[in-house]
Amino acid sequence: MSEEQQEQQFVEVLWEDGSIIKCEIYDVIDFENKTYALLIPLGEDDDDTEVIVMQYIDDDDENGHFQMIEDEDEWNRVCEYVQNLEDEYLEDEDE
Repeated sequence: MSEEQQEQQFVEVLWEDGSIIKCEIYDVIDFENKTYALLIPLGEDDDDTEVIVMQYIDDDDENGHFQMIEDEDEWNRVCEYVQNLEDEYLEDEDE
């Protein structure tokens, strides 16, 4: 994902049921030679906000799209990695 694409704050993603959800891009991470985006759906209560993790597929130099992670093992590895990043961040804040 280019630096210009990361500056874009909001995206619309096609959800499993065919609906389109507008999300804020919270973060973009590289893990196991793939790029993943952490997305926060707009309009959610802050207390109940769930982060959506999707793989970013770079179609060419200018375009790309988000894709659900369908492989359960890959999903688990990515979620564990994200959780470890969050834990490290929280530990750094406590110091």
